[in-house]
This record gives sequence, structure tokens and C-alpha cells, in this order.
Amino acid sequence: MLEPDDWKLSSPVLGGLASSNGGRLLGKRIAIDATRLEANAAMRSIVRRDAGESYEEFLGGLAQASGIETPSREDLARLDRKRKKRMSNKEWASPADGDARITKMKDGRTHLAHKAEHAVDLDTGAVVAVTLHGADLGDSVTLDATLSEAGMAVAELVKREAGEQRPEDTPKVNVEGIEQVVADKGYHSGAVMERVKSYEVRTYIPEKKQAGQRHWEGKSEEQQAVYQNRRRVRGGYGKSLLRRRGELVERSFAHCYETGGMRRTHLRGHENILKRQLVHVGAFNLSLILRQVLGAGTPRQWKDLEGTPFLLFIYYLLVGKIEIGSQEAESQYLVRNRSQNHEARLAARRDWSCRKLATYSPGC
Repeated sequence: MLEPDDWKLSSPVLGGLASSNGGRLLGKRIAIDATRLEANAAMRSIVRRDAGESYEEFLGGLAQASGIETPSREDLARLDRKRKKRMSNKEWASPADGDARITKMKDGRTHLAHKAEHAVDLDTGAVVAVTLHGADLGDSVTLDATLSEAGMAVAELVKREAGEQRPEDTPKVNVEGIEQVVADKGYHSGAVMERVKSYEVRTYIPEKKQAGQRHWEGKSEEQQAVYQNRRRVRGGYGKSLLRRRGELVERSFAHCYETGGMRRTHLRGHENILKRQLVHVGAFNLSLILRQVLGAGTPRQWKDLEGTPFLLFIYYLLVGKIEIGSQEAESQYLVRNRSQNHEARLAARRDWSCRKLATYSPGC
């Protein structure tokens, strides 16, 4: 059972990625974005928060109030089509998943859902922090919580690196913490710009189109923060950060939720869903380390490594049960088994490609 303090990404995984990021500092430039996950609850099961009646019972009461004493299902469906839909989260809730909220998905359907938010490092592509919120909360409301989680994760990495780093080593994590945050226009508001500026973090967030002119009476600090953000976004560096945000953040969503099969959750409650999220995101970060070290981070990419010495060594390690010892003992084991393998000798005699036999022949 994970305690609330343990609901964060493993620092060894992020530390390993910082050690293999090719000299780029981790934790300096952070991109934040959110996506909605369909909840494991049906809309037809919602009940009113005040009376506890189901939606069908609610429609039956409206039908009787309109003069229909014994309404049929067709009458209820006709009444539901004619009335204005007012599915407010303040009035309706799911008895199966109390944390799920009614919202409109990207495809236009209305569902019970949760909101997952990622903070991704723009230099390494690693997910630094992941949070889970109610689907009815706006992006400008949840930004501070995710940015705070990312800041604490980077601070923990800095502390860990300071305890392990030698004086001659170059730092892998940005000692100053998060300096730049990039997001889409859904996160833009004057209050957000002013708050993030007070954190001493530069924002790169595009503005929404405003109807008419804005009035800045009594909002000089907010006005200054908005104008500074606008100037940064219009520059070449700001545009490059926004392009990189669209690439890396959406990639983390695709791997964790689309390919990872979590676009629709099979758990209920934020506590359980967040635990599952951390497993997915931790595996995603681990794949980045494998891609840096081995050149492949997904199962499909492993086929490109068939026949490499590393994979052959892993094969011997698992199948031959090599006892880890000196390099000379391991080399003698590999040479001895290569000479004893009948299929490898046939392959050498017939001039077959070792690449074709790498998945089942330990002698090539």
C-alpha cells in the first residue's frame, strides 16, 4: 500500500535518465499539458446529490409535473430530448466513482472522466511529475499543483546528485530548479502569469483571443507579466519551445494512455488510478534510459538489435545461467558454448546469417 508521500516518480529512474542525457541539464525547461481519461463509470448510473434519485426517476418526476401521470420510456426519451441539458457536477454524481466528473471529451461525447496532467522535461523527454484532478477543473486551476510537484521532484534530484557527485563531475540536473514553463493557450490567464512570475519562472504560454480590449486598472503587476509572456512567445526561441512541447508531451500521452491502454481507466478513485499512472509513467521513463543506453526503448525496436553482443550476453545470462564473475570466465563460457552448439556449426557451414538465428541460436 503506497502512502500519499510515495505518490511520485522514482528518483532513481529520473536520476538514471539525468546520467544518460548526453550533457543536457534535466529540470530546467518543463512543459505541462493535460488530457482526460474516461472513468470506469456509466453516465446512466448517475444520481442526484441532494435526493439520491436516478436520472430516470428524475425524468419521471418532470413528466408527471408536465401532466403525464404514467409516462412510458418513449415519453421520457421525448421529454429528455426537448429539455435543455443541465448535467452539472454540483447536482449529479456517480455512486460507483465519487471522484469522476461529467465532462465533454475531445470527440464531443459526454462522459464521466478524470483529468491527468504531465510535467515533461523538454531536454530529455522524461515525465518529471504526473497529477490527477477532477475533469471539471480548468487548466489554469491545476497548473500550480503540477508545477509544484515537478519542482519538488527536481529539488529531490538536485539533493540526490549533490550527495553522490564528485567535485570534478559536471552537474546533470539544473541546480537552480525549474526556470521555464511551457504550456498551451488553455493555461493562459492574467492571474496565472502573475503567480508563475512570482515563482521566478519564465512562462511561454500563447494567449487566447480576447473579445475587445483588456482593462488594466489596478492590475499593473498582472499587465507586466502578460506583456512579458507575450513578448517571449513571439520570439524564435519561444516558438521552438512550443513546437517541442507539442512533440514530447503528446508522445508521453500516446505511450502511457493510448498504447498503454489507459485511455479508459479500469480502476476507481483518484488514489488507485494515480498508482497505476505512476507505473505507466515510470515504465515510459525507463524506456528513455534504455533508448539512450541500448538504442531501443520499445519492444518493436528490440528487433533492430538482434545479433548484438549485448543481447547475446542477456540470452546466455537467462538461458545458460551464467554466474557473474570475471570477464575471462564469462568469455570462456561463451566460447565453450559456441563451439558446442550444433546449430551454430551448421549455420557457419551453410553460411547462414547470424542475424536470422539470433532469436533462437546462442552460438552465433
